[in-house]
Amino acid sequence: MATTTNQYKPDYTVPPGWVVGERLAAHDISQAELARRCGRSPKLISEIIAGKAPIEPITAIQFEKVLGVDASIWLGLEAEYRLRETRENEAQEAAREGASWSSNFPMAELAERGAIRKPSSTVEAVSELLAFFGVASTAAWQAKYGASSVAFRHSPSFKSSQFALAAWLRLAEVNAREQDCAEYNSSEFKSALTRVRRLTRTDFSEALDAAQKLCNDAGVALALVKPLAKTRLSGAAWWVSPRRPLIALSARHKTDDHLWFSLFHEAAHILLHSRKSVFVDGVGRDGNDIEAEADNWAAKFLVPTADWRRFTAAGRFNRASVKRFANEQNIAPGIVVGSLQHNRLLRWNQLNNLKVRLEWRDA
Repeated sequence: MATTTNQYKPDYTVPPGWVVGERLAAHDISQAELARRCGRSPKLISEIIAGKAPIEPITAIQFEKVLGVDASIWLGLEAEYRLRETRENEAQEAAREGASWSSNFPMAELAERGAIRKPSSTVEAVSELLAFFGVASTAAWQAKYGASSVAFRHSPSFKSSQFALAAWLRLAEVNAREQDCAEYNSSEFKSALTRVRRLTRTDFSEALDAAQKLCNDAGVALALVKPLAKTRLSGAAWWVSPRRPLIALSARHKTDDHLWFSLFHEAAHILLHSRKSVFVDGVGRDGNDIEAEADNWAAKFLVPTADWRRFTAAGRFNRASVKRFANEQNIAPGIVVGSLQHNRLLRWNQLNNLKVRLEWRDA
């Protein structure tokens, strides 16, 4: 039996053929003699030494017996070399095709948030982005996240960058992965939303944590993600898997009424609309029936139509009347102010002191 005590373990990657050549020289064996001893063709041995042919398991075992180097070492050298070769080819391809693609993303912001490492080259930028999105190539990214492959539902006047939007949605997906959600149940979700509605009157930071827990218990992930540059959106809703819906909020307007309305608007998409679309809530509606339906559902859920008509028919919209109506409805007064402003019963600068101002805190 051949001894295999000679364990060749270099600390760098080299073509396996180089090592074969060194071992031949050490044993004073020619390529032709190695071929005869291994029962292989001289052409194959020549191609292995030249790096044109790989060392396969049977060849590694034969080299082990003839050259005294363990078969696992030969296979390890081969695997390391081929992996490095593939990485180098991928890097060259990224340099050729990925420069224009990666330049579209808000790299500095993503690095500041810890989503990616700050790249020092185009190749690194492409590699970091692919890892962030969980795809293997720019073509795969386009297939999964490109506008042509994702059924985005939003206003025609929506002006977000496609790339910044995709990055923001991905940040929400990463956030959602950390949430422990039950199996989705639409009835439980509606019940949870009723309780979330009452939370609008409590301390905002505590209310949002409680709202996330309620949604998670009903099988819905709820993520609050700071907007990126060139993302003009209030929120989004989509199914990240056949069993897991996700609501993402940006708090772009930085007031409680906008954020809470966005949550219920996105909840309407989960309850009412297709599981195959990504619903992005932008600036305007521009006659979009689906967005209008979500708006109407959210408005009625927050304030029943009959109660709203009774309140607005009175025509008194001062601080006291708004607070009194909000107390009756058991919702935040800022939501009532926002609804009055949206319906042009108040100017946009009236009673804003009844809204809660939101600020992002740096991590």
